This record gives sequence, structure tokens and C-alpha cells, in this order.
Amino acid sequence: MKQRILVALLLAIGLVGYAQNKTMTTNNGAPVGDNQNSKTVGEYGPVLLEDIHLIEKLATFDRERIPERVVHARGAGAIGHFEATKDMSEYTRAVLFSEVGKKTDLTVRFSRVIHGKGSPETARDPRGFAVKFYTEEGNYDIVGNNLPVFFIRDAIKFPDMVHSLKPSPVTNKQDPNRYFDFFSNIPEATHMITRLWTDLGTPKGYQFMNGSSVHGFKWINAEGKVTYVKYTWVSKQGEINMDAAEVTKQQSMDWQHATVSLRKDIADGKFPQWDLYVQMIKPEDIHSFDFWPLDATKDWPEKLIPKQKIGTMTLNQNPVNYFEQVESVAFSPGALIPGVEPSEDKLLQGRLFSYFDTQRHRLGPNFQQLEINKPNTPPINYNSDASASFGNKRFVNPDVNYQPSNKTEVSENTEFKQSETKLNNVTITQKKISKTNDFAQAGDFYRSLTKGEQDNLIKNLSGDLGQVTDKDIQKTMIAYFYRADRDYGMQVAKALGYSDKDFMKGK
Repeated sequence: MKQRILVALLLAIGLVGYAQNKTMTTNNGAPVGDNQNSKTVGEYGPVLLEDIHLIEKLATFDRERIPERVVHARGAGAIGHFEATKDMSEYTRAVLFSEVGKKTDLTVRFSRVIHGKGSPETARDPRGFAVKFYTEEGNYDIVGNNLPVFFIRDAIKFPDMVHSLKPSPVTNKQDPNRYFDFFSNIPEATHMITRLWTDLGTPKGYQFMNGSSVHGFKWINAEGKVTYVKYTWVSKQGEINMDAAEVTKQQSMDWQHATVSLRKDIADGKFPQWDLYVQMIKPEDIHSFDFWPLDATKDWPEKLIPKQKIGTMTLNQNPVNYFEQVESVAFSPGALIPGVEPSEDKLLQGRLFSYFDTQRHRLGPNFQQLEINKPNTPPINYNSDASASFGNKRFVNPDVNYQPSNKTEVSENTEFKQSETKLNNVTITQKKISKTNDFAQAGDFYRSLTKGEQDNLIKNLSGDLGQVTDKDIQKTMIAYFYRADRDYGMQVAKALGYSDKDFMKGK
């Protein structure tokens, strides 16, 4: 992370020097002769469309803004690191929790949930608390709020909940008549409403908030053992909020106070810190409470499920460029690493899709290639192309961008397969079905064809398969056809120039 910031600082410094000492260029690198006057027909004539620099400058400016987040649009960010204070490898193979003293770089974004980018930070609202860890086994995001619970337990209600809380489509004003109309039909929201309408709904600043993952997750250790966990961030600055009178006073002075305060503290060397705690439940104990622990409207009472500290987060660097490092940072509870998997929480299950989908809409399909979102270890896969693709890997054989292949350079590592979960005698797993029977129906279909149709099939297949230069691939395909029907396989082999004797010997 320090390298990321150093590069950004050097770029910022370099750009200053560049502007002072170098010739300005267009985006394609051509020198600019005049950046102050458009090209016109005579001194007083109209501007010409052929002024490429003018058109590029305006077109680039027109596209400076990207769609803001539907929720969590208003936010502030900072950079720092996490240091583990307890070895949790007994419970998870997640590398950032693997040894005492291990440091992991991170980016944090705090936010308000409902209103737009320019809305005041004094308004009553849950606050987002999202942390992106840059580990050696990929990026891991803990994406939660400043409160340990939420309004709903099922993601199918989320769009309606947000609609009710957003300004009216008629008056364009947030209206208690609308959101309480919704909540009056959602009894599980009572817990969240009770918390949010205390002074917890109006924090003094981002560094004075606690945080929570809200959802439970699964930790998986090296032996595949599962433990359910929930994360809590505890502010070492204290949890400090404002009452209604203080909110009114603060709003009259500066309603951007939370962003300003966080940035100033970091700039002044008063680096904010949070201790990270986990609560753990064994799978065999998950049904032993009078509530369902994987219900996002429920807290995990500390007297029943003790908290234990596992590390400390320190924020010690401000963003150099807000757009690139805060507006463009993309979080998702689906950004997981080996050792952490989703739980069966119904709200979490919806977020696994929705958050990644939102980032693809806002930032494009290759949002993880942006500097702030890139993992420390370059991704290795055959995903390719789409808009803003500039990070595709160039393999030794660039013609092979698929798998499986006999020439593949990329393969899975079964060490990192997802864990198995048994639910009411049904197992959620990743493995091939047992009733594959890959060839029988192909043989039935072949035998149902007329002699002429069979001849055409052999001619069509051998025509394309004959262009394959790798004889092993040809023989594998012939073996598949043979297993479907002996005549089928032998006819293809014959059409490709193999004799029965040669093919059966594996030549």
C-alpha cells in the first residue's frame, strides 16, 4: 500500500513538474499549440469542428463523472494497515489472521447510506464501514455498517426499502410517511430503527464510529473445519455521537464535518485506530439460541457469544486523488479469500450479487483493474476484453484463452476448493454429478439417424477435426465417439486416416 501511495505522490509531483517544464499534449500524445483559444473561421467567425484538441477536451470533461452509487454515495476514504494481534489459524486459513504481528495494507471508505454525493453528513442515517485488505492471496473486503444489525433479513426487500427511504418520486423529498409506511409492514426492522433513532444515527465523525460486518461469515481452517464468525470494529477514539441540538449547530457551521475531521486528523498525525474483534459460533451450536444468528436483524449478544480481539487497524494516509482512490474504490462482501466463505444469511446472499453488479455498472466490467482495486498478486485467468480492459495477461501461448485445453498454462488448485456444507441432509458442494452418463444418448441419437445422415455427420466432423494438428486431441475425440457407438467412432477414425489397428494401439 505504501508503494501505491508513493507512486501516486510521485505522479502528483511529476505532473506538477510536467506542467511547468514540458509541452502539453493531447490524450494521444500530440503537442498542443494553443490551449487558450479555439480554432475559428477568422478572428470573429464560428468555431470549427476540426479543432481536435477542443473537442477532446470538452468530450473528456463531459465524461468526468460516473454514475454515483445508488446507496452509500456520500463517502470519505483513507489508507492504512491492519496488524494481527492473535494467531487465528486454528479457525481460518485467511492469511491476514495467520500470525501475530502480520501487517496487511488496506483502504477504508466510510459513507452515508441513503442520500446523494452532495448530501450533508449531519443527517440521520446508517454509516457504511468498508475495509479492503490487500493480501497475498487476493483482496478481502469486510463491508458493513456502524451498527451491528440491519432493517431487513431478506435481500428481496432491499430495493423497496431503499425506495421508501429515498426522496419521493413526486415531491423529490424524503418523507417519513413513506418509509414508516414501509417499516410498518416490516416488523423485523424494529431493532434497527431503535438503534438508528438514538444518537448512534448521527456520529460526530467517522473516526468516532464503531463498525460491524452485520452478517455472519464462515471461517474455514486448513483442515476444512467451519466456524461461524461476526466482525466488530471498536474505535480507539471512542464512540462519540451528536444529539439533535449538536447536529443543528454543526450543520449551521459545516455539514461536511466528518470528511473534514477525518482528513485533518490524519494530516496532523493523529492517526485513528480501530481494534478488530470476532465472535465465533460452532456449526453444531448455530441453532442453540432463541434467534437465528444468520438473521441480519439480530446482534450476537456478547454475554452469550464473547468477543475476542484479533488485530488493530491504523489509518495513516489521506487519498492523493479523491476520484481515483475513494470514488473509484469498489467493495463487495463477495470479495473473499481462502479461509472465508459466505454464510447462509439471506440478505448477505443477495449482496454477493448486487455489490459486484453495482461496480460493473458504475465503473465497468474491468473495475478490478483500476489501481485502487487491483490485488497485490496479479490475477491469472482467461477473462478477457470488454471496456477499459488493460490488464489482460499475456500467456506463453496467447492463442489459448480458454480452459480446459491441452496447452493450458493455468489450472485450478484443489487446495482452495470451497468447503462442503450439509443442510437438512443436502450438501452444498463443488463437484461433478455422479450420473454423468456422457455418451449413451449420443449413441442413441447416432443410431437413430439414417445412413445418409450418419455419412454427413462423419463428413462434417472429420472435416473440422481433420484441421486439428494435435493427434492426441483427435484420438481423444475419436474415443468419445467410440464410447457413444463403436461404428460412430470407427467411422470418424477411418475418415481421419486411422486404421482400426492403428487406433486401437493408440498410435
